[in-house]
Amino acid sequence: MPHTILANTTASISELKKNPMATVAAGDGFPVAVLNRNEPAFYCIPAAAYEELLDKLEDSELNRIADERRSQPEVTVSLDDL
Repeated sequence: MPHTILANTTASISELKKNPMATVAAGDGFPVAVLNRNEPAFYCIPAAAYEELLDKLEDSELNRIADERRSQPEVTVSLDDL
């Protein structure tokens, strides 16, 4: 059965076990698809790429919340009340 591989670099689980850091480095900062019997089992991504991904997900969630709240009535607050 064909599988879509969402990375430019692949490695086998055996290669990952042999030298995990070399496997990560092979991706040059991008994800590495780790294959088990020539099928993608998981993706190994560097910490910086993972942090960037989480930041983008958080930004997307905050944008969704802001869009939902856009139609709510405005609240007037005076500086004296604060």
